[in-house]
Amino acid sequence: MAWTLLGIAGIVEIAFAFAMKRSEGFTRLIPALFTVGTGLLSVFLLSISLRTLPVGTAYAVWTGIGAAGTAILGIALLGESAAPIRILCIVLILAGVIGLKQVS
Repeated sequence: MAWTLLGIAGIVEIAFAFAMKRSEGFTRLIPALFTVGTGLLSVFLLSISLRTLPVGTAYAVWTGIGAAGTAILGIALLGESAAPIRILCIVLILAGVIGLKQVS
């Protein structure tokens, strides 16, 4: 259950990043409110998963899901660079997340 909550927290972290982008520096009300809500929900779910998971592993997985997911969606939805070295770095982040899950 902790891993599931951690995965959801990571996905919500992606929504947080996109909402922050859309809030344009917290100058747009609805995206700004969504940013605050998703940020709080993501941290709340992370905190629940920390009841049973090691903090170092959980935090690294949470940020890894958020970072890699946001980068992938940035490429797919926002036209951000898909340079081969950038893709390699995203793959390395995902490999680290999977590796941490496997050894925990």
